[in-house]
Amino acid sequence: MTPSSASVAHASNNDFYADNEKLYVATDCIVFGFDEGDLKLLIFKRRVEPDSGIWSLIGSFVQLDEDVNDAARRVLKEITGLDEIFLEQSKTYGKADRDPGYRCLSVAHYALIRIDDYDKELVESHGAYWYTLKDLPKLALDHDQMVADALSKLRRKARQQPIGFELLPEKFTIPQLQQLYEAIYQRELDPRNFRKKVLSLKVLVKLEEKDKSGSKRGAFLYRFDAEKYQELLESGYNFEI
Repeated sequence: MTPSSASVAHASNNDFYADNEKLYVATDCIVFGFDEGDLKLLIFKRRVEPDSGIWSLIGSFVQLDEDVNDAARRVLKEITGLDEIFLEQSKTYGKADRDPGYRCLSVAHYALIRIDDYDKELVESHGAYWYTLKDLPKLALDHDQMVADALSKLRRKARQQPIGFELLPEKFTIPQLQQLYEAIYQRELDPRNFRKKVLSLKVLVKLEEKDKSGSKRGAFLYRFDAEKYQELLESGYNFEI
């Protein structure tokens, strides 16, 4: 196989485009978590100029030998200690004046993590904190727009695929699942209709255990059947909630 001209250039440290203007490529991560009935976002105070000290999404420049998606996964691993998590590209931001530091475009990614799974000491060592969406401070650069766009994409995705399970503990109740979807959509859902709908998806396994934290009678716990979901997905099953 003949290597591409790009790979040859990189391997030999030649720059075939040296006469052209340069720009930076970054990735910024919108990290969603779910805790105590609220959808939360992981942010930290920016440590470099411009906007040093301003609350910001977690991100990094993409390295020369690194795919963009791998850069996002590296950032998440460095901050949370997690690598096996849901991660998807959201949108690319390329306005010429978006970053006063220099010409820079950013490929935003959104991630979903279980809030009890991450390395808390590692997160705190980076000065990162969880904020509910309603209490979110103003963010640096165009990061507020990134969050709004990622949330819109998350809502659209959640209507077609049960990605909400990425945010829940392994065992959960139907009311807890409903709380999550209410947090995603920012509106109340009818309990009876929601229960009927999610059970009809055929991807929940009812356990013999109960969660009695809310009442003496308790609510049955369920787990997500990822294998069954994959089978139904491949068969073209409609998962709209």
